[in-house]
Amino acid sequence: MAEELVLERCDLELEANGCDHHTADLCQQRLVVRRGQPFRLTLHFEGRSYEASVDSLTFSVVTGPAPSKEAGTKARFPLSDAVEEGAWTASVVDQQDNALSLQLSAPAHAPIGLYRLSLEVSTGYQGSSFVLGHFTLLFNSWCPADAVYLDSDEERREYVLTQQGFIYQGSAKFIQSIPWNFGQFEDGILDICLMLLDVNPKFLKNGGRDCSRRGNPVYVGRVVSRMVNCNDDQGVLYGRWDNNYRDGVSPMFWIGSVDILRRWKNYGCQNVKYGQCWVFAAVACTVLRCLGIPTRVVTNYNSAHDQNSNLLIEYFRNEFGEIQGNKSEMIWNFHCWVESWMTRPDLQPGYEGWQAIDPTPQEKSEGTYCCGPVPVRAIKEGDLNTKYDAPFVFAEVNADVVDWIQQKDGSMHKSINRSLVVGLKISTKSVGRDEREDITHNYKYPEGSPEEREAFRRANHLNKLANKEEAGVAMRIRVGQSMTMGSDFDVFAHITNNTTEDLTCRLLLCARTVSYNGILGPECGTNNLLDLSLEPYSEKSIPLRILYEKYRDCLTESNLIKVRGLLVEQAANSYLLAERDIYLENPEIKIRVLGEPKQNRKLVAEVSLRNPLTMALEGCTFTVEGAGLTEEQKTVEIPHPVEGGQEAKVRVDLLPLHVGRHKLVVNFQSDKLKSVKGFRNVIIGPP
Repeated sequence: MAEELVLERCDLELEANGCDHHTADLCQQRLVVRRGQPFRLTLHFEGRSYEASVDSLTFSVVTGPAPSKEAGTKARFPLSDAVEEGAWTASVVDQQDNALSLQLSAPAHAPIGLYRLSLEVSTGYQGSSFVLGHFTLLFNSWCPADAVYLDSDEERREYVLTQQGFIYQGSAKFIQSIPWNFGQFEDGILDICLMLLDVNPKFLKNGGRDCSRRGNPVYVGRVVSRMVNCNDDQGVLYGRWDNNYRDGVSPMFWIGSVDILRRWKNYGCQNVKYGQCWVFAAVACTVLRCLGIPTRVVTNYNSAHDQNSNLLIEYFRNEFGEIQGNKSEMIWNFHCWVESWMTRPDLQPGYEGWQAIDPTPQEKSEGTYCCGPVPVRAIKEGDLNTKYDAPFVFAEVNADVVDWIQQKDGSMHKSINRSLVVGLKISTKSVGRDEREDITHNYKYPEGSPEEREAFRRANHLNKLANKEEAGVAMRIRVGQSMTMGSDFDVFAHITNNTTEDLTCRLLLCARTVSYNGILGPECGTNNLLDLSLEPYSEKSIPLRILYEKYRDCLTESNLIKVRGLLVEQAANSYLLAERDIYLENPEIKIRVLGEPKQNRKLVAEVSLRNPLTMALEGCTFTVEGAGLTEEQKTVEIPHPVEGGQEAKVRVDLLPLHVGRHKLVVNFQSDKLKSVKGFRNVIIGPP
């Protein structure tokens, strides 16, 4: 009778598996593999080698708190050459002396998460079992049978593997790109992402069921959307929009997700203060990419927040054009969410592909603050019965705006506002390039096209289907030169009279600082003309001067000023409204990298910014981070004031850990320049 087969050790082949599964950064001390694709391991036996005729090897894998075969969270499978589709398998690759090389494979629909792998060995009547180790299973966009399969390698690189990118802010007329360090493969981030799944209320209520559903990216996307905000649970970020961030970090100061996720874990899952839409979206993007779901951050300009799903945002204004009353339904200057790529077997064919997921807490969905995933295609088609939350996302890009002006006698007059179109310049970072890609066409048919009208009919968007009357008088807000932070500048109300009549009008021009979500601050410039005469078929430009000393103390970190013109033609009792959001450009951050850009060599980043103001900046701080270049965020304070026109300059030590192309991301903050971002691409070669 053959002697017992005894396992000496198991080699999980971290380097080879990390390379094959695109998880090399995660496989430093542990095994991380993707489902639906074989991974390797080598068993080393003591005394004698494995003999197929006498030894029987059976593997088992378990995940979650209550593993069961029915739930798909437990499997037993023998060493066999038979390939079984959709099941766990193990087969022999090679045998040399006492070393047996195997490949194991998880089905392409297996739940993701942490697994324990065990081996049972039996020889005749003798048997023993060994725990071989633990591994983490991720979604696999390289595997055609996986629900998150993407067939373009360039897109997989961008949407799963790239650790840095851009988020678009500013305004529709001046789009501003903000660099961001997603850092999904940085130390400890994968564990934090799995922890996020394990503190979600569905897991706490029924852990076994929650784990069994983790094979479905639709389910995981919805859980992540809920857990990035902390409105109903132990979620990551606390949202705040009132410019009072003293007991936390201002949303504008973050430059990456890693610091936020580490703080959340280190505080014992206490929420991190504070987030706004792009921070929620960026953290969701980090978590979803880390778990293997292809994801990108998108920005929608002039984004509607429609609470009652009537696809209408109504503004009630006094006779001067100032908004009155309840401001809960707003047009946000811009709003960010994420899109994730997956199939939708729960919906009709054609709705696979990009799904919108919005983690910013705005409205409840099925009783909790989460939104999506909803197919972007369903939004374009106006198919509002589609899961999840199609009406809310449809309104974000399609709502109509109606302005009512209340006169002294209390009567309401509808004003014409041609300047505000909801859902413009929907933007995301291009694949493989530091450029913006406009994806508005994924959400909307061309304006005025028959397909657009059909989508509005399907969505019952009656306001959009009504014919708009042509106006004889038109007005828009124009800007002159580029407007930089600290400068005085002019804006103009440009008025055209296309009628045959002489008109006498009243023009009220007003500039106010504004937050990106539409909340207005104090006035910083006005110009009122009580008798403005407009000749037939004429054009006029009326200037409004905006002074730094007026906006200096009330500008928010969004750097935005809203200019409003109200043209009143008393004789015809008609009102014409025009608005424009102006973004003030920050000075440039300059970054030089000193030293030889090679792996594990010390480098120094020299970071500088010239003070564009005539007065000194105090409390100047540079914050620097970059996946693959720094292990953690670095902050350097400048102890003295930086005078007007002078340069603030610091040096930061880097230690590049990984070969490849990286981004160094920098934030500068001070008392008068609230938040300035910059980045530098750094290519690291082998040692």
